[in-house]
Amino acid sequence: MAGRPPADLTGGLDHPSTPGEVVSGPTLLLHGFTGSAAAWGPALTSLRGLGREVVPVDLPGHGARADEIDARAFSLESTLEEIEHSLSAEKGSASLVGYSMGGRIALQYAHRHPGRLGHLVLESASPGLATAEQRAERRAADEELAAELERDGIEAFVDRWEALPLFTTQRGLPAAIRDDVRTRRLLNRAGGLAAALRGLGTGALPSLWDVLPRIRTPTLVLVGGLDDKFVEIGRRMVALLPQASLHVVPDAGHAVHLERPQAWARAVGDFLERPKEAR
Repeated sequence: MAGRPPADLTGGLDHPSTPGEVVSGPTLLLHGFTGSAAAWGPALTSLRGLGREVVPVDLPGHGARADEIDARAFSLESTLEEIEHSLSAEKGSASLVGYSMGGRIALQYAHRHPGRLGHLVLESASPGLATAEQRAERRAADEELAAELERDGIEAFVDRWEALPLFTTQRGLPAAIRDDVRTRRLLNRAGGLAAALRGLGTGALPSLWDVLPRIRTPTLVLVGGLDDKFVEIGRRMVALLPQASLHVVPDAGHAVHLERPQAWARAVGDFLERPKEAR
């Protein structure tokens, strides 16, 4: 990062005005892989309707930053510095909400900056892979995927990505919603997504399983009831985090904010509004 100013994670978005009184500091939303600041859809609208100042951001290689391929932008250290830069001018108790890849990054931020956040919401996220061998295997798999992206292009990759079993539950969504998600994914670039896989993929990030007992930020672990893998991960995380609760949303898979946006907004909004002593 030497000589390189932190990026504007908001992609130039102004902080939105909200219809009601803002009840605390800003909440930054960190999307998942292949997503963008625009990926939160009705869930974002519902959360803003609760009177919260909510700022969705674009992570490196996504959305307004889709053309970014400088490897320095895709390191964990650079990304955490950008989040800190985005929060540094804010008053009040800031919060982070992260989905999948964004959740892994949000948890890394809470670990590196103890006491900085008032709230942390982890949607379908994990503390990483526990062993060096697992991380090495995942890095190799992500490198293969990145090379495929660069070779075959974004459309072929999105075809493969949307066919993953992880997203099976999304096939029951209305066609208009599925088409909108696909359109937004296709606005990304092969080079940017490949760089994100190499720099911010699961295998590239350090495991936080061993340090979870030291992360004292009040945390909501939010998962879909149909996402068996992440329900189990969520239970294990909550057992280790000192100030965490698990919320399982019925009839939802991996992307709760997409599949059950109003239930997602109620769960997140209720958690952010509760006084710290009550958690």
